[in-house]
Amino acid sequence: MAKNLVIVESPAKAKTIEKFLGKDYTVASSFGHIADLPAKELGVDVDQNFEPKYIVSSDKKDLVKKLKKMAADSDMVWLASDEDREGEAIAWHLAEQLDLKKDKTKRIVFNAITKSAVQNAIDNPRSIDYDLVNAQQARRVLDRIVGYEISPILWRKVKGGASAGRVQSVAVRLIVEREQEIIDFKSDDFYRVDADFATKDKKTVKAKLPSNLSSRKEAEDFLELNKGAAYHVSDLVKKPAKKSPAPPFTTSTLQQEASRKLSFNVSRTMQLAQRLYEAGLITYMRTDSVNLSKEAKSGAKEEIEKAYGKDFHMERNYKGKSKGAQEAHEAIRPTDFHLHSAGADRDQTRLYELIWKRAIASQMSDAKLERTNVTIAADKHDKNFTASGEIVKFEGFLKVYLESTDDEDLEQEGLLPDLKKGQPLDNLGITATERFTRPPYRYTEASLVKKLEELGIGRPSTYAPTITTIQNRKYVEKGISMGEERSYVQLVLKKDAIKEVGLSETTGSSKGKLIPTDVGRVVNDFLVEHFKNILDYNFTARVEESFDNIAEGKEEWTDMMNHFYKDFHPTVTDVAENAEREVGERVLGTDPKTGKPISVRLGRFGAMAQIGTVEDEEKPQFASLLPSQSLNTVTLEEVMDLFKLPRTVGEYNGHPVEVNQGRFGPYVKFNEKTFVSLEEGDDPLTLTFERAGELIAQKEKADAPIYMYDEQPVTKGVGRFGPFIKWAGMFISVNKKYDFDNLSNDDIETLIKDKIQKEKDKLIVDWEEEGIRIEKARWGRHNVIKGKTKIELAKTIDPLKITLEEAKEMIAKKAPKKKTAAKKKTAAKKKAPAKKKTASAKAKKK
Repeated sequence: MAKNLVIVESPAKAKTIEKFLGKDYTVASSFGHIADLPAKELGVDVDQNFEPKYIVSSDKKDLVKKLKKMAADSDMVWLASDEDREGEAIAWHLAEQLDLKKDKTKRIVFNAITKSAVQNAIDNPRSIDYDLVNAQQARRVLDRIVGYEISPILWRKVKGGASAGRVQSVAVRLIVEREQEIIDFKSDDFYRVDADFATKDKKTVKAKLPSNLSSRKEAEDFLELNKGAAYHVSDLVKKPAKKSPAPPFTTSTLQQEASRKLSFNVSRTMQLAQRLYEAGLITYMRTDSVNLSKEAKSGAKEEIEKAYGKDFHMERNYKGKSKGAQEAHEAIRPTDFHLHSAGADRDQTRLYELIWKRAIASQMSDAKLERTNVTIAADKHDKNFTASGEIVKFEGFLKVYLESTDDEDLEQEGLLPDLKKGQPLDNLGITATERFTRPPYRYTEASLVKKLEELGIGRPSTYAPTITTIQNRKYVEKGISMGEERSYVQLVLKKDAIKEVGLSETTGSSKGKLIPTDVGRVVNDFLVEHFKNILDYNFTARVEESFDNIAEGKEEWTDMMNHFYKDFHPTVTDVAENAEREVGERVLGTDPKTGKPISVRLGRFGAMAQIGTVEDEEKPQFASLLPSQSLNTVTLEEVMDLFKLPRTVGEYNGHPVEVNQGRFGPYVKFNEKTFVSLEEGDDPLTLTFERAGELIAQKEKADAPIYMYDEQPVTKGVGRFGPFIKWAGMFISVNKKYDFDNLSNDDIETLIKDKIQKEKDKLIVDWEEEGIRIEKARWGRHNVIKGKTKIELAKTIDPLKITLEEAKEMIAKKAPKKKTAAKKKTAAKKKAPAKKKTASAKAKKK
């Protein structure tokens, strides 16, 4: 055993660090946290000053045992987890669970996995920072209490499986409130006036009226004034201007820019950045800081002067806007500026290049511009047109990088021809185009991160998991609508004649934008009504400030928890006892046939309409809302139409064709067992037999075999994860290198053979007679499988060492238990559960 044991969180990080250390060092991975709060209980003793009960999960016990032995056999243990609060807590758990002695334990941190950074960390070790540990404990304990105390109320009062979270619920609130603003928005029309002018040498000048006109009549009157008018340049101002580069990336700005420039969602961005960091290519990717180290500035200067020249370099110091920036002490940057491109795959390379450009540009000279503003006057009225443009005199940082923007209406200034004051211009035409005021834009993942950061809610490590959670829980979804067509008018003045042109545009697209679901709305409304403090933006920001204060040693975490809990818990108790169950229910009117109330509410399987109540002698009638309908906007007339379903629209090959709305959306049913989902734009209330026939024919065509292989049919289709072919019960994904619409027989055979080989390679152990096997799984893990029962093994377990008896025992524990007789159930209930012994640790300041 080596004299020194270095423990990091991930195997990839361990692999990179091993390259820099000699034979006296062994590098091992903890695979993240080795201890955490228990999954099936609160795990916090609120009566004992919020003492957390940390346990080692079953899949980490072998790992802990192994690390404990390695630590005991080493002269020194170096805890090298990340330098943020989460990393500090991991180091603390390792020290506690491995029983490490203080005199043979050192804590080291580095924000880049390079030889110099690692060596510098070893040369400058420190002890565990318990202020950082307690800041992480405070976040973990507070969020656990919020989730565990509020979520059961949501299960009883709103919907089974619903949950609350201090940051996730505020994120949902932002999206719900934005959607309501859009619904409440009343659009007004106005007229934008644009004009094209030309110089004597036929060069075009595009200009506009600075102020919009409020009505069609005003637009028509203005165009009348321009009949027979002469135009000239009445004023021309040229002035120097400059543009400065944006600072290097923080976590949130990287997520925003990767979304705008590369179309990555925030989770994808963080996954790729994590891999680049672990490969030693970039600095730590969870940071609020825009600071660059002296080493980084020196490296940037050298590369800028070498690649672009001395005139392009300008050393800059940036100051972050984020209060209490605490995650890391440097911005995200390449570890080696000489490396313009890097990464193990295309997406990693694209993200690396974005980080490189942003970081290198941040140390480059300003771009020098000449901005020209032109005023064009007419001889028949006093309303002037304006035009503007700019010329780049010196590229500076623009040679490398220009920051994108979320503003969808931003107009880029172009170039103008050489103009002089008093110069006459010919009018080529003037248009007055009807435009409409726009509602606020829906949030994208990137703009939501920006808003959360502006409000001081969450920290770099929380943005991606928060956005993933609210989508996974179906509180928010990404829109798919391409929008609706809207007509508008354009009035054109040309050669002193005015004509009207009818045009159309697509408006209201929600594609890729975050939209609240009915579940998200109802949960949000309940929480806002009953837990105003938790959903309050200022409260959530103040909590983050308290975490920062704890990290800086200015506040005790247990004091903060006591202050929070004394108001929070009584509110939970009151809501649990007194809040009404009919959350989100809207009574729309009365059924003319039965006189019973008609309402809409959230049901077990989603939004639904209901005629009658549970108190009626007859059972209520139910109907699912269409995907395009929402609880808070659906009308009585639209609901009444839902009860006209199912509709029989005709017969197909001797079978009745029925249109209906179901749990997963509207569909056509025929042949008693064949279901065809309606496509976007199809309305089950108006769908014709001809259209139903088209959908059925498409289904039959899609299900028809396209080839026979080994005497078994091959079919193809498009599913949740993209195009596939199906053969012998196997679903085989078809990647982009194949033309899915025109698969050749050779393509099909290759896909099937590759899949068969892949399945063979995946098999590690096969007890065929027992129907039990061990297969490779994702992320380097393995699964024990029997029928539909699957047990995922911890990474630390060698699958080849598992015996048949051990595999059977795993299957028996995992398999669903058979129902027992009522008497046995009753007896089991009376038997008190045995208390489990758990490891408990509490961080204290030295």
